[in-house]
Amino acid sequence: MSAMRHALLIAAKDLRERSRDRSVLLYALLLPLGLTLLLNLVLGGVTDPRPFRYAVVDDDRGPVAAAFADALRGAQDGGAVEVRPAGSADEARRLVDAGDVAAAFLLPAGLSPDLAAGRAAAVEVVGDVDAPLGTRVAASIARSFTDRLTSVRVAVEAARRGGSSVDPAELARLVAAEPDPLPVVEDPAPRRELDPTTYYAAGMAVFFLFFSVQFGVTSLLDERRDGTLARLLAAPLRPSSILVGKLLTSCAIGLVSMGVLVVATSLAIGAHWGPPVGVALLVVSGVLAATGLVAVVASVARTAEQASGWQAVLAVALGALGGTFIPIAQVGGPLAAVSLASPHRWFLAGLADLAADGVAGVWPSVTALLVFALAGFGVAGALTRRAVRW
Repeated sequence: MSAMRHALLIAAKDLRERSRDRSVLLYALLLPLGLTLLLNLVLGGVTDPRPFRYAVVDDDRGPVAAAFADALRGAQDGGAVEVRPAGSADEARRLVDAGDVAAAFLLPAGLSPDLAAGRAAAVEVVGDVDAPLGTRVAASIARSFTDRLTSVRVAVEAARRGGSSVDPAELARLVAAEPDPLPVVEDPAPRRELDPTTYYAAGMAVFFLFFSVQFGVTSLLDERRDGTLARLLAAPLRPSSILVGKLLTSCAIGLVSMGVLVVATSLAIGAHWGPPVGVALLVVSGVLAATGLVAVVASVARTAEQASGWQAVLAVALGALGGTFIPIAQVGGPLAAVSLASPHRWFLAGLADLAADGVAGVWPSVTALLVFALAGFGVAGALTRRAVRW
């Protein structure tokens, strides 16, 4: 019991000192929160996609134009597009050139009579060169509509040649009213991915976690350099209590950093971390994994400066490999498999599983992170004698 008490006293002393260290505030809170806000600002259009805006010029004013309006209305109801009427083709082109709409649909005069008489007709799409995606979606909408008209026209012609006495216009109406023989029914599975806002918030938080937890274990090297470690070793306490106290300091800094970032990004930019219990399990296991791996580096380094340099390399390498900057897991192939060697990948994957499956989905990631932690603490403990020179 006294050994744990000594470790807690050492951790409390270090935390008081680190609370006055501006570097801790910078790496634990300011940098990750600032970069998350910057990424959210830059990627705001991606995280909150807007509907495509289109203009429609109806010079036909016939049944075909009415059917096209119905087709667009379905897309409008789904929130995918916004449609505004234009009085002429020239006005529509001006709207496109000004960037007010992504594309314009031009329905020429006589479109309905031409189709009824079997003459050639076309729906023209005028797209904005600076909105290629919106233009492609508009072309797809027009193509889908014209394909449907072609099907109706072929069916009416077949009926007419088969000797049907029904008026062609009535036949066209009946065919158009028929439901699709093979409809596509969407049955979406739970999303096993994070929205961009949450992804980058979590990525920056776990990336800088490896910088913030170093302030506990590297203080052991500072004390060896300053001579205070020798006085600690001369005191009536176990040497292991010193190391445990430093590790507790790292864990406390990491937990505070992650906790503040989770709350701040949720309130400031609407990040969706998931159920609190699952998030807490991932945060705790992630902090332990980061502390264990950083402790290994501190155990083999000779000076605090050397440890900081090696830990920065470790943090950047594991962060890049784990997908904190780009979602490497979605790339697939060997790189995605190698990324499993990074605790960052398991932390982000755990959040995605939490979004899809709830708390039950985080246990594989929590287990993997605890394996990283146990391996790190085990190696660091084996190298403790070399680290503190007792």
